[in-house]
Amino acid sequence: MLHPDYQYDPTYIKPVVDLITQDCFDVVLGSRIRTIREALAGGMPLYKYIGNRLLTAIENRVSGQNLSEWHTGMRAYKRKVLEHIDFMSNSDDFVFDTQALFQIIEKGYRIGEVPVPVRYLPEASTITFTRSVVYGIETVATAIRYAIQQRRAWTKELAKR
Repeated sequence: MLHPDYQYDPTYIKPVVDLITQDCFDVVLGSRIRTIREALAGGMPLYKYIGNRLLTAIENRVSGQNLSEWHTGMRAYKRKVLEHIDFMSNSDDFVFDTQALFQIIEKGYRIGEVPVPVRYLPEASTITFTRSVVYGIETVATAIRYAIQQRRAWTKELAKR
C-alpha cells in the first residue's frame, strides 16, 4: 500500500515487499523517521514531526512494540494478514492504518521496518492542521480502546487460572 500523496519514493516498494516474500515479516512499514534532522530536511513540518513522535510513543507503550513510525503511508502485508484481521470494521478515515496495526499486533503478526527517505511536499499533503489534530485524538482513542481490550483479556485469563 502506498499513500498517493507523493511522500514516498516508489523505488522503495521492492525492498519493502522483498521482506514479505522472503518470509522475514508479515507486515513491513516504510519508516520516514530516523532523525529529526532528516525528517525536517525532507520537508516534514515540525508540528507533524512532534505529533508523529508523540503518537508513536503512546502507541508503542500501549502495544508493547518498538516501531520507529506508526504513521507511514508505505506498507506491505502478507495476504494472510489481511484475511485474518477485521479491517472492514475500521474507519474510512486516516486512523484506519492505526486501527489495522493494532489488529495486526493483537493477532501476533511480525512487523518489520525499512527506512525510507522523507519526501514531504506541503502542496501534496492531504491532511490539514485541523484534520491532523482530529487524527491525533482518534489515534489516542484507538490506543486507549486497545489497552482496555487487552486489560480485559488479561483479567479474564487470570480469572481462569
